[in-house]
Amino acid sequence: MNIAFVSSDALSASQSQSDLAAQRAHLLAIARELGREHKVTIYTRRHSDADKPRVRVFQGVTLENLAAGPAEDLPEDRVLPYLPDLGDQLMRRWGQDRPDVIHAHSWTGGLAAIAGADGLGVPFTQSFSSEHSRDAKKVRVQRAIGRRASAVIAGCGDEESTLIRLGVPRRNISVIPCGVDVERFRRQGPAAARGTRPRLLHVGPLAQDKGVFTAIRALEGIPDAELLIAGGPDAAGLTHDADAHRVMLLAKEVGVEDRVTMLGQVPHTSVPKLMRSADLVISLPQETATGIVALEAMACGVPVIASAVGAHLDSVVDGVTGLLVPADRPAQTSRLIRELLADPTRRTALGFAGADRARSRYSWERISQELVQVYENALATQH
Repeated sequence: MNIAFVSSDALSASQSQSDLAAQRAHLLAIARELGREHKVTIYTRRHSDADKPRVRVFQGVTLENLAAGPAEDLPEDRVLPYLPDLGDQLMRRWGQDRPDVIHAHSWTGGLAAIAGADGLGVPFTQSFSSEHSRDAKKVRVQRAIGRRASAVIAGCGDEESTLIRLGVPRRNISVIPCGVDVERFRRQGPAAARGTRPRLLHVGPLAQDKGVFTAIRALEGIPDAELLIAGGPDAAGLTHDADAHRVMLLAKEVGVEDRVTMLGQVPHTSVPKLMRSADLVISLPQETATGIVALEAMACGVPVIASAVGAHLDSVVDGVTGLLVPADRPAQTSRLIRELLADPTRRTALGFAGADRARSRYSWERISQELVQVYENALATQH
């Protein structure tokens, strides 16, 4: 199959640069897996002067950086005026190299893809990257794209419900979760150095709604345990970061600052080593479309305590592969952590079951097979 990915890479208001980086990594991981058996071209807006127009990124995968607007990461409202230009360029490209199927990522990517595919008769699939908003204008656009697409791909059951409420026909929606690199994130492998204290690990942005504040309040009720926080700017930038400052202020307020270590942004390649050094990974955001941190911890065989929201409701089988807790409940979180730290046998059982589930359900190989099935169904209904 000749597969075209379209990503305008617009930053939505609820996203940070780290969210955008995670989105790009997710896109490349899918493309790499699909590229083993198919031809994949990723069409995106050039976002740096250093970007070459055409780059072969993996076997079977080419990245085309199209000049539409300034060469920088732009927020959605500033990307919109350049989408017609992006659509024109896609139309020219696809006139010469017609794809079998188009997969747009984000609603801005969807608008550009619809313009570029006009009159081609190519099936068009859409992922919204969890960016459903309450903005009435944007909701109307997303509804229109969702109804126009041959298939809309939701990352979890929670997102499927949102899409149905948005007015996308249920029959057009396929739930395909975010995958995890089960070769990098696995039980066997080196672990980071540690002392004798029980170790809790939180990975993710430092904003209040991402769960780090809940983790610090929970730590108050877990004497002796240490909390490592990986996220935010790199270590050198922590002293000048407003979120990091608020986190440490709270740690001081609740009297746990001597047991909290802020690592800053940790390279993704070092995360497995860090996870394997922890007794528990806690992932407590107020909403999550991918639940990637919980998935990576499960793949490493480390027990997870996760907020009962979004993708966590699909990936973490409560009491089997980890524990779910309502978002923003520090006392309840604290109690669950104490119980698990006191029960090494149960921690081991949760770790084994989590690793097994991550490998069987969330490997990139499995995710790409499910996507191909959606593409093939879209092609079949087109003819």
